[in-house]
Amino acid sequence: MSKLAIIDQGAGVFVIDGDLTFASIDKKTVKSFDFLKSTKQVTIDLSQVACTDSAGLALMIEWIKYAHQHKTQLRFKNIPEQLRNLAKLSGFDQSSHFTMAD
Repeated sequence: MSKLAIIDQGAGVFVIDGDLTFASIDKKTVKSFDFLKSTKQVTIDLSQVACTDSAGLALMIEWIKYAHQHKTQLRFKNIPEQLRNLAKLSGFDQSSHFTMAD
């Protein structure tokens, strides 16, 4: 298991490094959404995600809800294939936040 880290790249871009799994997402991660308020446009780059499961998709959905509540435009890029497949199964890939083109 690779510990989850949210790395600020500046200009509203954040890189997620590590795993997006039940084992790596803890209460601290779920409660630390302040990075989504740092600017009105946030891009989350998932290119460094090593492993993911449905907890990763659930966390993305929570980020979207939080961003919507705080009037932040949110975009994901470099979405791992496993997350793409989970999103397709749930129909979430049709969300405007979950852009399939990187």
